[in-house]
Amino acid sequence: MHAYEVATEPLKSVDDWDDYVAARYKKGKSEEEFRNYKADANPGVTEFYRQNHANQTLDFVLAKEAEYLPLRRRKMGMWEALDYLNTLVDDSDPDTDLSQIEHLLQTSEAMRQDGQPRWMVLAGLTHDLGKVLCLYGEPQWAVVGDTFPVGCAWSSEIVFPEFFAANPDRNVPEYQTLYGIYEPSCGLDKVHMSWGHDEYIYRVTKDYLPEPAHYMLRYHSFYPAHRHGAYRHLMNQHDVKMFEWVNKFNPYDLYSKGGARPKLSEVKPYYEDLIAEFYPAELQF
Repeated sequence: MHAYEVATEPLKSVDDWDDYVAARYKKGKSEEEFRNYKADANPGVTEFYRQNHANQTLDFVLAKEAEYLPLRRRKMGMWEALDYLNTLVDDSDPDTDLSQIEHLLQTSEAMRQDGQPRWMVLAGLTHDLGKVLCLYGEPQWAVVGDTFPVGCAWSSEIVFPEFFAANPDRNVPEYQTLYGIYEPSCGLDKVHMSWGHDEYIYRVTKDYLPEPAHYMLRYHSFYPAHRHGAYRHLMNQHDVKMFEWVNKFNPYDLYSKGGARPKLSEVKPYYEDLIAEFYPAELQF
């Protein structure tokens, strides 16, 4: 067994992470509440981040990039992929009976109602599709969770930073410097992020959506940067400009889950047309 292979799952479902993030960043929350992660965390979330921070090493990320980013897993139409993601619903979870599609529709419908661009509405619909990694057998800590650069010093703005004490990269001096393996202001495109659903769905869809959507999909879980301003030393000016779109996307991702439950039969024709406008009949996953 590799160091990053953990047999137990820390959360009841991957949606527990979404609920926890939404609670952390709820509207009107004070800075004191905002940084009080341990007091607000349930044991499953705490264990999730313990595993995530111990096992998201540079070597692990490079291995997962090599495994998944050639996009050889399967071909699917976008709606087929949404139906496939729906099999992630955990019937034992008493806190929600929303399907994955309904959750994504809450995000996209909130954007649509606000008159956001059609490509942004589509990004809202597809932003969590990378969670199909769970259906490929990946553990939760390698699918969801706040993302962060690997191969350089961890920011104190990452949730539960104390758990990095168990990460083997702690023992590599170069990785514990401010820039690590990177150059100042190198740009995030040259930075390896902790592995998860963000990078995967960005790679699947990047040829079909405009660049602002790339940033929304690729960095929507990069909370240390877009919530706390961390890692600006690695970002170039273009990254800073594009993060305005990430910040625009984030409230829809965080706060739409409690919204009205969409009626799939009513909105599906709109989204079928939207998908056909931007995506081919099949995408390579």
